[in-house]
Amino acid sequence: MAVTANAIWGRTEQQDFRSRVRGTLLGAAVGDALGAPLDGLSLTEIQEAYGAEGLTDLAPAYGRRGAVTQLTQLSLFSVDGLIRAQVRRDTGAWHPPTDLHRAYLRWAATQRDWGPDERRKDDGWLAREEWLYARRSPARACLTGLGDDTMGTPTAPKNPGEAGPEAAARSAPFGLLVGWEPQLVLQLAMECAAQTHGHPTAYFTAGAYAVVVHALARGETLDTGVQRALALLAPQPGQQPVSDALQHALGAVRQGMPTPARIEELAGSGTAEGVLAVAVYCALVGEDMRHGLCLAVNHGGPSGAAGALTGGLLGALHGETALPPAWLAELEGRPTMLVVADDFAMEMTQGAALHGPTGSAPGWLARYPRA
Repeated sequence: MAVTANAIWGRTEQQDFRSRVRGTLLGAAVGDALGAPLDGLSLTEIQEAYGAEGLTDLAPAYGRRGAVTQLTQLSLFSVDGLIRAQVRRDTGAWHPPTDLHRAYLRWAATQRDWGPDERRKDDGWLAREEWLYARRSPARACLTGLGDDTMGTPTAPKNPGEAGPEAAARSAPFGLLVGWEPQLVLQLAMECAAQTHGHPTAYFTAGAYAVVVHALARGETLDTGVQRALALLAPQPGQQPVSDALQHALGAVRQGMPTPARIEELAGSGTAEGVLAVAVYCALVGEDMRHGLCLAVNHGGPSGAAGALTGGLLGALHGETALPPAWLAELEGRPTMLVVADDFAMEMTQGAALHGPTGSAPGWLARYPRA
């Protein structure tokens, strides 16, 4: 897999990129946390519990406000895998899907083990974060897809009938590979989605979402990102439901004020492409991040996934300063997320100063081992 060379990064460009990386990861996590209490509820049940406007603030889930789910856990391991892929490239081994698969297997271990195993030195620092060992309703497809060492691919996927949105919800980090061509971002996100969600709708949705985030992380508009995703999807057999969902989202913007009924109609049965349509629509019509996220989660579909996808888009578009401070203050795991985001930004902009053929920083390799 070839990639284009990164541009020379000036200080201003580095600061902007770091803000967008933080915004993407924290935005997705905030959306996940906002939607988590609503998963499994119908719109009527949501309105009965939270009022006619639905949920407008963080509410308790898993025993606390601001709790995140497996969606955020896996997104963090996506970032970990991408950094490890860059570090391993020094050895001549360059196959990012394999490094992402190993990262996802490290997440799977957190769902089986009581806590970190200090004997596994090659796990790196993220797998030693004790809060990540909480089981937060992990999707069955993620557990079964990562239940052994065999890696699924688009030609031989795991769970070929699984069309849920969970793979797309961990795919925002692929869009942050701003030095890559969009076609390669699409390909990598699809390959990694097929490790757990083997239905074409699921992995094409993951790829399309990553391409849209990629455009936003490069400073382009949301419409530009959607049009690029549509163009890249067009020649792919089996992608039509995803393209139709994206076109449906764009068309819904012109149909008047957003309503829960319109969002439920976009979400459809709650499979990946419908949740992507909800996220694109809410990111386009939301007055700000808070409004966009509240629109995204108040429906009878997968609220956490819709919130995560929407938050990732808005965070990549506006950067970290657009995130609601009161929600960030209560977000579970925020210190870890900030470190992951900053490590990723540093690797992508200054990786040559951290590791390479002529020498490497021991502390960096301890955090992200090559093995």
